Amino acid sequence: MKSSRPGLYPTLWRRLYSVWFRHMRVYTKHLFSNGFPPFLEPLIFLVGIGLGLGRFIETMDGLQYIVFLGTALPVTAAMWTSAFECSFGTFIRLEFEKVYDGMLAAPLTAENLIVGEIIWAGTKGLFFSLSVTVILLLFKIVHLPHALLGPAVGFLTGLMFGCLSLYITSFVKTINHFNFYMTGLLSPMFFFSGVVFPTSELPRVVRPFAEVVPLTHSVQLVRAVVLSNYRLRHLGDLAYIVVFIAVVGYLAVRRLTKRLVY
Repeated sequence: MKSSRPGLYPTLWRRLYSVWFRHMRVYTKHLFSNGFPPFLEPLIFLVGIGLGLGRFIETMDGLQYIVFLGTALPVTAAMWTSAFECSFGTFIRLEFEKVYDGMLAAPLTAENLIVGEIIWAGTKGLFFSLSVTVILLLFKIVHLPHALLGPAVGFLTGLMFGCLSLYITSFVKTINHFNFYMTGLLSPMFFFSGVVFPTSELPRVVRPFAEVVPLTHSVQLVRAVVLSNYRLRHLGDLAYIVVFIAVVGYLAVRRLTKRLVY
């Protein structure tokens, strides 16, 4: 309840920041174990897949294959980290650790808490995208200054999949149900969104699926910004991402608020 005495109730920004700050403190408590894998995973993927297949595939969609593959990795990293954070992470905080019960005892609303979760998911997307971008720069797959825009798309991707994952979480009753989300939606999305081969090479039956799912638009946008190869359709990709965050985020806040309060 809002205090009748002015200045005692925190501002909206302060409330959202408190949720973000709590998650940041928990995450950085084990900074090495949490922060090192984002640098290691893209390195393994590039060596194992990019350099391996690159020996047999010279170009893909007009790009050297390792460049085609590498330029998509900043947003796939953002997708996975934000999806795990706002599915398994949120569910554990909600059902097992009861973290949200304590947080709601503070001058926070349920809406503040959920929006703070989404902002934290975007921040992790930014960090993981930046980690991948550093590896890509070391391999000279991308170049400055355009590569610095990749993490910005990673932030938007983190927000987008944070919203989607929270919306999925609002329906989940047992933690094992997330296996359907990870294996049934995110894994196919990884392969059919233009990450490892262009969506134009997909069968006509599958192509509409690729155009609807959110990762496709993140991949197209991040390739455009890091390679400075902009086309008019990329405005559509950006509009898709913004509308997705607004609509799915609203649905996630609405459903999870009921679950937290009632």
